[in-house]
Amino acid sequence: MLGNNQTAISQFLLLGLPIPKEHQLLFYVLILAMYLTSVLGNLIIVILIILDSHLHTPMYLFLSNLSLTDLGFSSVTTPQLLLNMQSQVPSIPYAECLTQVYFFLFFAALENFLLVTMAYDRYVAICFPLHYTSIMSPKLCVSLALLSWVLTTFYAMLHTLLLTRLSFCENNVIPHFFCDLSAILKLACSDIHINELMILIIGGLVVILPFLIIIVSYACIVSSILKVPSTRRIHKLFSTCGSHLCVVSLFYGTIIVLYLCPSSNNSTLRDTIMSLMYTVVTPMLNPFIYSLRNRDMKGALKRLFQKNTLL
Repeated sequence: MLGNNQTAISQFLLLGLPIPKEHQLLFYVLILAMYLTSVLGNLIIVILIILDSHLHTPMYLFLSNLSLTDLGFSSVTTPQLLLNMQSQVPSIPYAECLTQVYFFLFFAALENFLLVTMAYDRYVAICFPLHYTSIMSPKLCVSLALLSWVLTTFYAMLHTLLLTRLSFCENNVIPHFFCDLSAILKLACSDIHINELMILIIGGLVVILPFLIIIVSYACIVSSILKVPSTRRIHKLFSTCGSHLCVVSLFYGTIIVLYLCPSSNNSTLRDTIMSLMYTVVTPMLNPFIYSLRNRDMKGALKRLFQKNTLL
């Protein structure tokens, strides 16, 4: 399948969630409900932004891309998890596993880049309000969105292609509920130094650099507000940045706990729980954060209901 020097492994076994069998049904229903809520919530945001002309602004262009990303992010892992929870032998074919790795890396990196573009948009809106329209032109906004998609395509492709060059021994059991890149590398019986080096270098650029840019952006925003402190400017900060800050905290909070906190004896359990958090829970919460904290979104939803009522 992958050449003479490659293993004949045709599938991987996923251990899934470390939960007792008597609780399987409860968790299945809970995860299914969260996934359906995530799909519905993110689709509503995308549809509202497309249909309502009041939302045709840079901020909501990026938000629609973020909702599509959350939709894809949860759909990469959750359906397979639900399928395996109902299966006696929770397996995934080799090709499908590589496909899952690709799209997982793609949507994870895309969310990073989109959160950066949204932070830059909020920085310009608060620090340069009079020049916002000229700086955040439609051409620049579309270019930033397209650049995010292109960069993440190459990032995910690089790691996936490097994965195809590896040979695997008899052990094909992945102690996770999806094909996690680091878990797969531990099963390889060939040299993985190049893979690890690329994860360290490219992964650092994709995760750490965007996070630092977001921190700097909000440091500049806070500094700008403190220069001329007023209730109105502070209210503007929370009204325009509150939702974005909540999403950033959820996304990077789980990543920091997962990858930067010291491992313990139950690191596998912790990794599984935290992975479930940012693949299932966070994409479900994001639509609520933006709809409940955002007057424009609530106004668009109200106008849509009124229009349907009149019809």
